[in-house]
Order: sequence, then structure tokens, then C-alpha cells
Amino acid sequence: MKAKPIPDGYHTVTPYLIVKGATSAIDFYKRAFGAQELMRFPGPGGTIMHAEIKIGDSPIMLADEFPQMNALSPQTIGGTPMFIALYVENVDKLTAQAIAAGAKVEQPVKNQFYGDRSRHRGRSIWTSLDHRHAHRRRVDGRDAAPDGRHERAAGLKQ
Repeated sequence: MKAKPIPDGYHTVTPYLIVKGATSAIDFYKRAFGAQELMRFPGPGGTIMHAEIKIGDSPIMLADEFPQMNALSPQTIGGTPMFIALYVENVDKLTAQAIAAGAKVEQPVKNQFYGDRSRHRGRSIWTSLDHRHAHRRRVDGRDAAPDGRHERAAGLKQ
């Protein structure tokens, strides 16, 4: 049987997170975002070589860091330049749930000029794993065309 280039249930882009403490990370994602654990491969010394979880309809792969393979966590390299955007039905409820699970919020949720209810300009939720997450919900119909977003953005202070 010929293999599918993109497995069922996966998207063209699938995040792969390297963390210190993958077992704790999986537990956090379950409590904070309702993640479902799909699978895990144990590694040496109680580590996780590879695991997969699903949040909503999106899979996320993760593993403990393995410095010998140059697989380093944000804690080891001093932070991360990216964040994961999670579109959800109720951003306020999910933010409260993530905080209860131990996440830290950089900025409160509010309606943004680009039509989402979220945090602005990459400000997000930090997990204890030093990965960043931005919860979002589209709140108006301005997603089809730029229709004034550039003008609204120009009004923001840098």
C-alpha cells in the first residue's frame, strides 16, 4: 500500500516543540488547552523521544530536549522567537483555564483592530516551558479583505 504524503489528521504545517520535561508539558497542555494525547515513545532516563498531542483539530509533536542531537528547549537557548496561535470559540475561558494550569499572561485579552479578540503584537501566554501561545477568536467579519486594517494599525503607538 502506498503511503499518503500527508497522514490523515495532519496539516501541511505541524509544530514540533522541544521542551525540558515533556511529560509535564503534555500534562500542562491537557489541563490548559484540553489536549488529547495521541502517542508517546519513551526515551532513556524517563525522557520522551517523541510524543504527539492534539488541540482542537491540530496535532502538535513534542519531545524532551536532547542536546547531543542539537534538539534544545527555549530554556536552554534563552527564549523563543515564535508563538503558537490557537483559534478557539471562547478565548476568555481558555485564557482563564491556561492561567489556572500555570501559564503567565503578558497582556489581557481584548478586541483588536484586525478583527480578533486576542492579545496584541505577539504578546501572549507563556507556559512554564517557555513556549508562547496566543489565544484568538475572530470577532468581526473583516477577515475577507484589508478594508481599513492598515489605517487602524497606523493609529497604534509603537
